Amino acid sequence: MNAWMISRAGELTPGGRPLEHATLPDPEPGGGEVRIKVSCCGVCHTELDEIEGRLPLPALPVVPGHQVVGVVDRTGPGVKERKAGDRVGVAWIYSACGDCAFCRAGQENLCPSFRGTGRDVHGGYAEFMTVPESYAYPLPDIFSDVEAAPLLCAGAVGYRSVRLSGIRDGETAGLTGFGASGHLTLQVIRHLYPRSTVMVFARKHEEREFALKLGAAWAGDTNDIPPEKCRVVIDTTPVWGTVVAALACLSPGGRLVINAIRKENSDREELTNLSFQDHLWMEREIKSVANVTRADVREFLQLAASIPLHPEIKTYPFSRANEALLDLKFKHVRGAKVLRVATSA
Repeated sequence: MNAWMISRAGELTPGGRPLEHATLPDPEPGGGEVRIKVSCCGVCHTELDEIEGRLPLPALPVVPGHQVVGVVDRTGPGVKERKAGDRVGVAWIYSACGDCAFCRAGQENLCPSFRGTGRDVHGGYAEFMTVPESYAYPLPDIFSDVEAAPLLCAGAVGYRSVRLSGIRDGETAGLTGFGASGHLTLQVIRHLYPRSTVMVFARKHEEREFALKLGAAWAGDTNDIPPEKCRVVIDTTPVWGTVVAALACLSPGGRLVINAIRKENSDREELTNLSFQDHLWMEREIKSVANVTRADVREFLQLAASIPLHPEIKTYPFSRANEALLDLKFKHVRGAKVLRVATSA
């Protein structure tokens, strides 16, 4: 099969080629696994974290990609829930142990044996992949393949962020950063909490205009002061400066939810501006988002279909996977980016 692989970690520069093309044997499903013929795969900032070394990879080379859409074309021994021909999606959570205290409590995202798709095992930047059947999710018919892809990570982790924020209808929410996850999270908040006001903090004018188009009440730069304090702020950026800026915008008792698997080190000195009085006093708090659970993905797919939620998408052919990653890092991002693996996707 054709695949793109990360073979070494290093800083991504304009014009670089972070992925190497490879021809690999078609994988065979093991016990309890299904093989998926991949249609498309979302392009996520997590791939940049893997390539640049912020998210260490257990082994190299590895096929990245964890927003995978395709069709089951083969099943392994013992598979009961899925069958050939099922259209399914695969998210960041590839598997968890199922037995630890976290798994038993429905917090498999915190499992010490958590495995990430495209990090610990080969992911969706390939023509085929295998996955345990219970981690392959049936997809609502209302979504095309390319629409479904970003829902599996950008959407699902945004949904988890909203739940962890503890927001109640009528309270003001802030969103810092407005890429793939941010533009979906805004729509989720407006649907679930129709009396709430949403304000968006984004560096680029195009992102702020896009946020207003989707229903934000206000949009400003990441360091701007909003018209009112926020009960919650969800930060989807990969940088540190937005953490300090967001804390300054919280009302007393407010909560900052950081929806990022890693933060870059380029602006870490911004944390020296953190003031207890201005940023943490009055019971303000910080909550991080770690991965997603199967329940997050299942619940969000149902919610997205009921809204219905249609992501803003830019697609790339499979041959231009490197270009998609370079655009994600260096160019304006509007919505989500999706790699078309199959020519019919």
